[in-house]
Amino acid sequence: MAAKSACTDPKHHVHHADDYVREVEKACAERGLRLTPLRADVLRLVADSKKPVKAYDLLDRIRESKAASAPPTVYRALDFLLGNGFIHKLESINAFVACHHPSVQHTVPFLICDNCHAAIEMEDERIGHLLDEKARALGFSPQAQTLEVHGLCANCRKKAA
Repeated sequence: MAAKSACTDPKHHVHHADDYVREVEKACAERGLRLTPLRADVLRLVADSKKPVKAYDLLDRIRESKAASAPPTVYRALDFLLGNGFIHKLESINAFVACHHPSVQHTVPFLICDNCHAAIEMEDERIGHLLDEKARALGFSPQAQTLEVHGLCANCRKKAA
């Protein structure tokens, strides 16, 4: 089985990349944001990827259709998509995945398989809230969270057994 991005929300349905872009277009319209054609192209590539995707891989794919695309343009598109909660950055592997709930800004932990590189978006806001509470109890004022747990996914564990 190919590596993929997933989430643990049982009500979530896997998005086709074009459906996902339409959902983000709707969220942009509601928030007064502008989803430019390049931003939409980058978003579509991230959403269509079967695993977390790196910026330079996105740049290579964009160049296939838009030869003049330069790294700064892709990075600006990624910054917009990240800043508005439409994608997530997996810091430990410097790669991007589509957010499974792009109309709601949230912080969630990820489980990342070190073998197949699957990224599972954990749909449990309690984890983020608990980290915030513990930090505040220690007098710490949290500004951002990145929680990534590395290991082996169920499929890779089965294959290894």
